[in-house]
Order: sequence, then C-alpha cells, then structure tokens
Amino acid sequence: MSRRVVITGTGVVSPIGNSTTEFLTSLKNGVSGIKPITLFDTTNFSVNIAGELKINFEDFFDKHELNRIDRFTAMALIAGTEAVEQSKINNSKIDKNKVGVIIGSGIGGLNTFEEQHKRLLKSPRRVSPFFIPSMISDIASGHMSIKYGFKGPNYCVVSACATASHAIGDSLRMIKYGDADVIVTGGADASITPMAVAGFANMKALTKNPDIKTANRPFDINRDGFVMGEGSGIIVLEELKHALDRNAEILGEIVGYGATADAHHLTMPDPMGDGAIRSMKRAIEDANCSLKDIDYINAHGTSTPFNDKTETKAIKNTFEDHAKKLFVSSTKSMTGHLLGAAGGIEAIASILSIKNNFIPPTINYSTPDPECDLNYVPNKSIKSQVEYALSNTFGFGGHNATLVFKSFQNWY
Repeated sequence: MSRRVVITGTGVVSPIGNSTTEFLTSLKNGVSGIKPITLFDTTNFSVNIAGELKINFEDFFDKHELNRIDRFTAMALIAGTEAVEQSKINNSKIDKNKVGVIIGSGIGGLNTFEEQHKRLLKSPRRVSPFFIPSMISDIASGHMSIKYGFKGPNYCVVSACATASHAIGDSLRMIKYGDADVIVTGGADASITPMAVAGFANMKALTKNPDIKTANRPFDINRDGFVMGEGSGIIVLEELKHALDRNAEILGEIVGYGATADAHHLTMPDPMGDGAIRSMKRAIEDANCSLKDIDYINAHGTSTPFNDKTETKAIKNTFEDHAKKLFVSSTKSMTGHLLGAAGGIEAIASILSIKNNFIPPTINYSTPDPECDLNYVPNKSIKSQVEYALSNTFGFGGHNATLVFKSFQNWY
C-alpha cells in the first residue's frame, strides 16, 4: 500500500496576516494587503504599491541574528516555527534523521545582494563575510534544520512562481518513497526591492495602476499586471501512520502532484494552456480521484492579461462540463504575488478552505471578461463544503505545478 501523507502543521507570514489564524480571518473577510511601498523610496519608479508584511522582525530575532540573515530567511523561520510548533514534531520522540526540510525561494536573498552591492562600490573590503550565506536560496532550509536538528533530506527548490508547489510536491514524493517520515516544506520570497520592482515593471509584468482598490484584480477585464507581494507559507507533511502513532492533529491530506513544462516562452504561458492542462490532469490522476471530485481551485490568477485567460481556458479544457460547477478564486487578489512563496500560502489557503468549509473570494472583481467566464467567487467568501481542493502555480520558464488536497478520513 502506498504511504499516505497528511498535513500536521501550517505557518504563514503574509501581507494579510502573520499567523495561520490571522491569514484565515483575512481570507474569510476578503481583506486586501496591498498598500503603498514603504521599504524604499519609489519617487522615480513607475510602480509604488505592493503587498508588504506588517511585522517587526525584532520581535522574533535579536539584532545579531538579523544582521546575518536575509529578509526571506527571517520570514521562512517565522512561518516554519509556527508550523513545527503546531505539528508538535519537535516535542515528540521521533527520529530526526527522518525529518527533512525543503523550503524553496524563487529569488533568494535579493535584499542582501542589493545592500552588499552598495558596499562593493565603495570598496571590496566592505562586503560582509556573511554576504554569500545570507543570499543563497537554500539557506532557509539550512537554518530550519539547524534550529531543530532535523537531519533528513534538506535542500531548496527554485522554479520561479512554481517554487513552493514543487517543494511541496517533492516532499510528498520523498515521504511516499520512504526517504523521510516528516518534511517541513513550502517557500519564502522577499523581493519588494528597488532592483526587483524595476525589473518586473520594465518587463511590463507589474500593474502601474496606483489605486490599491483596483490595481490587483484577477480575471477582471481591466486587469493589467500583477502586484508584488512578500512572505512565506510553510507546511509540515507527515506519513499518516507516523502522525497517528503520536496522536497528531491532522489538518488534511495531500493526495496529488503534477509537474510539467510549457516549452514555449520564457515569460508567457502557452496560449492553449497545454502545460497547465497536463499538470492538472497529472495531479488529479495522482490523487486517484475524478475530475468531478474537485470542488475548489485556488488559481494561479496573477491579474495579468495572458495568465488569467490562459488558465481559464486550461481549466475549461481539463474539466469540460464540470468547469462551470467549480469554485475558482485567486487569493493573490488579497496578498499580491508572493513569487516563490505563492504556492506555500496558497496551499495553506486550500487546506483552510477544506477544513473550514468556505471558498476565499477574488476581491476587486467588477467587470467580467468574456474570455474569463468561470465562477471566480467575486469579492465575498462563501460557505461551501469542500472535499477536494486543487492549487495551481505557474512560473517564468514555463514551469507548472499543481497540488491536490482533500479532507482527511481515517481508513488506515
């Protein structure tokens, strides 16, 4: 029998909440985390809004620690600590050689890179000896393993906006194969920096609409680009018998994973949605469920003209008649696009949807697009029983990843 994998912990730092509880409340209430950028002076920038965290890192770390880690690592450690503490795996007498950490980051320590580059321009001797270990994308996984003594598989996934979903999918596979019993996994990104905002803006990926109430509007006909966000979403995956043996609280089950490539363009999706279709079909096949079993799709839903209509087309071609019966929403409408962390917090949104029987809304939605004609749960969350939820993330480079979660039923 294949090893079943369940979720026993979740942790969130996001523009709409710095814990799972705060995140859930905001999702239910359709709260927007988009505000004017305060992390740097945007006077000469064409973009001046983003989904920044509202958090004081000194509440979690002393100044000595903060000087040695990048912002993205701090986020991963805060979210990861919440997930580990909820799961109670650190309080259990478990074999830490069988506990892994796979935390992805799409860009890694960009804050550190930009700051150290300023020092380099003054003198190479001014570059910090902590520059490299602060910047590299894998370092969040390293810090988590050191903090708790987890000695199982430990590495980082990098696949742009699909990063966290690939990390979670890889973790699912490793537990199924017996390489680990528990894996702390997800993603973190902190890319609201001058270089990143300028780069994304100049490639016309970001909206230049300064109105925080209308700028971020997935699936709306007037959408014109995404809004940058930052944060981390971390979950604890655990083999079912391992969780039951220690009487862990089980939040849900992860049952499917699909991963494909568009092989089409560096930044634009395949216009026919081929890669997205195959990713969703593979995940559903892996979940051993039918298309009609899926109740809710947490869409990639970036608020860009091409993604939203292509994802809609892919959903319709995958689910056929059932597509019109699905609830589809973009929680990015509230959080902004967290890049490599998106799949992490959106996995948690999917798990919370199942556990709490509600559908998060797509906020700021006002004018339908004829090419986006599904039920996007506009502006207000709704109560509905959710047995299966599917989460899509698609990244630059043509990377596609899909996860399927379901409510937990103990038939072990």
